Amino acid sequence: MRKLIWLGLMAISVVCFSGEESIRLKDGPGKELVMNSCATCHSLDYIQMNSVFMNKKQWEATVNKMVKTFKAPVDEKDIPAIVEYLTNFYGVRQ
Repeated sequence: MRKLIWLGLMAISVVCFSGEESIRLKDGPGKELVMNSCATCHSLDYIQMNSVFMNKKQWEATVNKMVKTFKAPVDEKDIPAIVEYLTNFYGVRQ
């Protein structure tokens, strides 16, 4: 029974994370921090999908919501660097 459960979990992991290796964020300061922080909870394609809508204030609100409301495992001291990267490379200029 344990083997069956283990195989099922492995199959789910493959389906959930397949194709993630093809998501490539733009190079720049903070990229590794964003990859390591954001991908623990969701696909990195969310960053690219939301980039057409988000300015600095919106990225800041989103990152804070992820950390404070959804309890994303991100050190609060890293929030400014994450917001800076997202704003610089995936932010809407206004």
